[in-house]
Amino acid sequence: MLKTGRSYRTHGGIFTNPGDAYTTPVEMWIKGLAHLFSLPNVPTASDTSSHTHALAIETLLGGPDLMASRVGTCASSSLVAAQLLRVRETWPQDVWARTGRVQLASAFMSSLIAGKWMGMGEAEACTTGMWVHGANVNALNPGQPASSGFWDEGVLDIVGGSREEGRRVRGWLGDVDVSGGGRRAGNVSRYLVERYGFEPDTIVSPFTSDSLSSYLSLLPSANDAVLSFGPMDTLMTPAQHYIPTRLYHLIPHPAQDAGEKRKYIAVITSRNADIPRAYVRDKYTKSWSAFDRLVAIVPPGGSIGLDDKLFSFFYLQSDIYPLSHLQNTAVRFETGVRVPEFRDLRANPRCLIESQILAFRVKWARMVATGVLGAPRKTTASSSPAPQSLSTTNTSSLGLPFDPYDPAPLPSRVLATGSAANFPSVVNVVGDIFNAPVFVPASQVDGAQIEPYRNAPPRGFPGRAALGAAYVARWVWARDRDGLGVGLVGFEDEGRRVLTKRWVASNGVAPRTNVNGAVSGNSGSGTTTPGPIGSSSYGLGGTALSMGPSRSGLGLSPVFVEEEEDEELEREKREREQQERAASGLGGSSSFVGGSHFGAFGTGVIGGELGFGSRARTQTASTTESVGSLASPALSAPSTAFTTPDSNMLSAGAFSGINTSGLGTTLSSPTPLTPVVALATADGEAQIGLAKVADSDMDAFMTYAAIVPEFCRLETMLIKGIV
Repeated sequence: MLKTGRSYRTHGGIFTNPGDAYTTPVEMWIKGLAHLFSLPNVPTASDTSSHTHALAIETLLGGPDLMASRVGTCASSSLVAAQLLRVRETWPQDVWARTGRVQLASAFMSSLIAGKWMGMGEAEACTTGMWVHGANVNALNPGQPASSGFWDEGVLDIVGGSREEGRRVRGWLGDVDVSGGGRRAGNVSRYLVERYGFEPDTIVSPFTSDSLSSYLSLLPSANDAVLSFGPMDTLMTPAQHYIPTRLYHLIPHPAQDAGEKRKYIAVITSRNADIPRAYVRDKYTKSWSAFDRLVAIVPPGGSIGLDDKLFSFFYLQSDIYPLSHLQNTAVRFETGVRVPEFRDLRANPRCLIESQILAFRVKWARMVATGVLGAPRKTTASSSPAPQSLSTTNTSSLGLPFDPYDPAPLPSRVLATGSAANFPSVVNVVGDIFNAPVFVPASQVDGAQIEPYRNAPPRGFPGRAALGAAYVARWVWARDRDGLGVGLVGFEDEGRRVLTKRWVASNGVAPRTNVNGAVSGNSGSGTTTPGPIGSSSYGLGGTALSMGPSRSGLGLSPVFVEEEEDEELEREKREREQQERAASGLGGSSSFVGGSHFGAFGTGVIGGELGFGSRARTQTASTTESVGSLASPALSAPSTAFTTPDSNMLSAGAFSGINTSGLGTTLSSPTPLTPVVALATADGEAQIGLAKVADSDMDAFMTYAAIVPEFCRLETMLIKGIV
């Protein structure tokens, strides 16, 4: 092994005692574990307990705008500054007194590998809420050179409570590597050489956070957007300029040469991600298959009409500005009026997914308007002719600073990760709203055939963060070997060059997606196709999957207890028993949409005029079922969950698998969850391990463009507390 690199969750500080110095990592663990950490349980990125402390720092700095202009971000409970302030104010004083160093998790693990204390990179320093980037001309101290950043003394004083304690905090944080992450951070420790046989000159590349490392693993181009689903949804994209505002976070690219033009990553986050999705699933469907089915068949906005769209906003956790004051809130609007619940409960999953993706689409448009991304981004033509953009006057009349009908500022591709991207219905919504094709890593597509529920990959499949760290380690090693990168290009270009070279050498055989050498997954036709990893019918590594219907599941937040496979089967068994009791007249109606039998709702009419029929929309390459129009009387009908079928429904054959000759007959087994499958993918994407899972649709984009003004109006009313 000639190089090593790793990524870790880094939005949590690790507090260590002063004077701790050990010659080897193992000595640090064995001799110092009992007293090494002054704070035994450190916060993580998902911890919201420091939210009020983050708001206090923001207020003392003059508000979100002034805070963002200084440190590149506004208040967030993930900031190390907020977590430090909470430790000082809420933990016993001896914790603060015994602390001698504060490190992010990635820097701490790097210290263990190198056998010495390692500093953090500038990309991670910018996520602490205490670092001023060198290009930020708004916050330069007198005499401070613009080429290097520095720790903000004003924030340090707020965190420490005094100037003296602020300087002490500065000492805890240590120095920051502002070289760009393109050079070695050190060598492996002597212990690793003697104990495990590492080469003495094995280099250690800079460690970074899991989110940034996942971003790097996708090798995004300038016009791409990286959408990462998980406990906290994140939208990241390359940025050309450093223009800090409260609308987004700005982070220096973690792998760039100090001599090249500075590159940045603009980050938009949402804490209300997996938790609202799991909440809606538990409340309305009880299974991910039913959740996915409803998202797929319900029309955009929950209605086929133009004036009766449904909107929902789930703020179950505190978020960043301007949503920082909203939490434990679920609000629904029907025909522009706030309602406690939709008249038809089945619209809830679709409206939730639309709300989450539309929020990103609106934030993206506002971010583009600042100029941080440079010129308009769209470079690929859609299959449908682009609509004529609205004039400035008409755009102003909509109350928006951007034209929702103009696809030019939107990304050319969306690169999605996380288990929510295993949902065909979810990636179709993403492609429709952004009017861009959606790509998922081929390793995730293959891994989803085995386990579609988790954000983490199945055993034997690479995690995106680990893969990104390996790419960085290889890049740093090549630069170090060739003399600081003589003749080498930037990180993304070098990564594509290496993968393309491998593609050509293997005659177009895609890389293996896992170490097991085979994937046994359900294809769209329902057959099992085991076999070695190789070139599929679309040039992708892994199982050759057909183009049949696909359904999948979402990953749960760590806040929830993760369901094992046997628990899922047991739950579906109880679900079937409840359906049987309902069909035999022994069970009453329930408050949720029952089980996985929503596969029947795509077949036609339920009980005559009622129910969701097939949905009419312009077909995309990822649409695998022919769907028709939705019967409008469904929304005017009384609220019902359709848990207890009546005789009309049974006689109409609404529920597949039910023998309509009698009410007490046996139900069929639940519809299996089948994740996304790969569509025809160009060689350019296949070479770097991407698979297309959804295509753009101009008609669907225009439908959502018409929804955007009302969505923004309702969201503004919520922010201002009008409703």
